[in-house]
Amino acid sequence: MNWMPGNRRFAVRLLAAALVWSAAGCVTGPQPAPTATTLPLPLEALQAKLARLQPVDITASVAGLAPQDRQALDKLIAAAQLMDPLFLRQVWSGNEALARKLAQDDSPRGRAELGYFRVNAGAWERLDAEESFLPGVPCQKPPKANFYPEDMTKTEFERWVKGLAPAARDQAQGFFHLVRRQPAGAPGAGQLTLVPYSEAYREFLEPAARLLREAAELTTNASLKRFLVSRADAFASNDYYASDVAWMDVDAPIEVTIGPYETYEDGLFNYKAAFEAFVTIRDDAECAKFARFGGYLQELEDHLPIAPAYRNPKLGSLAPIRVVDEVFCSGFANMGVQTAAFNLPNDERVIREKGCKRVLLRNVQAAKFQIVLRPIAAQVLVPESRANVDFEPFFTHILMHELSHGLGPQQISKHGHTSSPRQELKDLYPAIEEAKADITGLFTLQYLIDQGKLPRDLERTLYPTFTASIFRSVRFGLTEAHSKGFAMIFNRLMDQGGIVLDPATGLFRVDIEKMKAATRQICGELLTIEAEGDYARAKALLKRYSVIRPAMRQGLDRLTTIPVDIAPNFLLAK
Repeated sequence: MNWMPGNRRFAVRLLAAALVWSAAGCVTGPQPAPTATTLPLPLEALQAKLARLQPVDITASVAGLAPQDRQALDKLIAAAQLMDPLFLRQVWSGNEALARKLAQDDSPRGRAELGYFRVNAGAWERLDAEESFLPGVPCQKPPKANFYPEDMTKTEFERWVKGLAPAARDQAQGFFHLVRRQPAGAPGAGQLTLVPYSEAYREFLEPAARLLREAAELTTNASLKRFLVSRADAFASNDYYASDVAWMDVDAPIEVTIGPYETYEDGLFNYKAAFEAFVTIRDDAECAKFARFGGYLQELEDHLPIAPAYRNPKLGSLAPIRVVDEVFCSGFANMGVQTAAFNLPNDERVIREKGCKRVLLRNVQAAKFQIVLRPIAAQVLVPESRANVDFEPFFTHILMHELSHGLGPQQISKHGHTSSPRQELKDLYPAIEEAKADITGLFTLQYLIDQGKLPRDLERTLYPTFTASIFRSVRFGLTEAHSKGFAMIFNRLMDQGGIVLDPATGLFRVDIEKMKAATRQICGELLTIEAEGDYARAKALLKRYSVIRPAMRQGLDRLTTIPVDIAPNFLLAK
């Protein structure tokens, strides 16, 4: 998809998407919150914001697919396309009505507004503090999204949860149930109640399930067939455990991920999962190259810089690594900044039993490196550091970032009961977890270098590339979890001398030895916060360090002509 205004194919696709949203029916949920009074952005400003995303064709070779699998691929893309309108409903109760309104305006301004709305999956700028760019909506993106009643408070929710039976409490704090109010005239009118995703989103999930079953009939791969049937069942039952287990076991030329996964959209508690989809084709040669990293996980866990009691003595037995080329993505995966890799599932039960699967989108990463990261390095690093920025450490660190999500505390004890870092850190968890994965990824790569399992020369390119990556990610905006985490890491590294500003040039130099020591210290601190579920310490750390200091601002100001990210045009989905 090309996200630049004025592209006719783009405008047609957006209009088609808006018509799908329109067909979804009336806007659900209570009335919108108080609205913004600011005037609409000028057309030139909207076009400039869209231009921050560089259009790039994303495709993959299908030459190795059997004819039946090629047909199955088309079915999977069609199922994935249904995650777009479903996710739009999850973001805000007024989104569908707003999409219909925007689709009626075919003027240059109307197309730009609809285009930017589609980029952000709503009327709030995900790259700019999540402030509104359209009138008639809340000034800030609602943290409750559309997962909770708009008039519900945290205190009301927490008091209600305490009175629930254990099974209902798990659903209230779990991934797959909306919180709503009993309607007028019903018993307990106005009281909080639970609605399963399978019921709330049936109009999208039933046709998606049908397409998954049709793809299962076509594919020649038994493991993919099992997953597709199991995930279709989950869309109706609202029980995703069996299909997550089946997804872990998929060993097929087509890798598909579809369903409710990431919880970042829930800005209130980080409980509720957003729908997304990735349709990809596996790169067997690259998978074989990186498969050995999965065998290092227990050793890496055993050497994390935390108290031994916080380490996991027995990680899940399976940790598949898939290097793939993306064919199509949708929903949460296709708004704002494009995903470069992911680590799933998020269900702690599956993680304990099976581990996690790490999926690296190599064609997406290659585009990001060439279009964004290399030009950034040229603007913010001193010549001797920028000369060592390279794709291989960029790609390998992203792999270790995803592997590191599965390292460290996953299940913890808090106040005498079993819990998890996600449940205890709540709204702070996304930023802490992303920072933990970034810095632990750096720490573990250094450990493998020191153990002779990776070449010593990797040090020379690893740390400058990581530093340039910090600037790439912070440009996503400090409302975004990865950006918050990277800003914190950058400020800590500067305070400890690992990154040094040259006052004469305004460029940054990397001190590798000091960066190593600082990495170990920061890694241990974040892992301990998660192990102890220490909300207060996490809040203080983010408040102090997740900021743009003058040194970083000076570097960011050099990057105004460089794209912030890519805008994929999925050629195989046309």
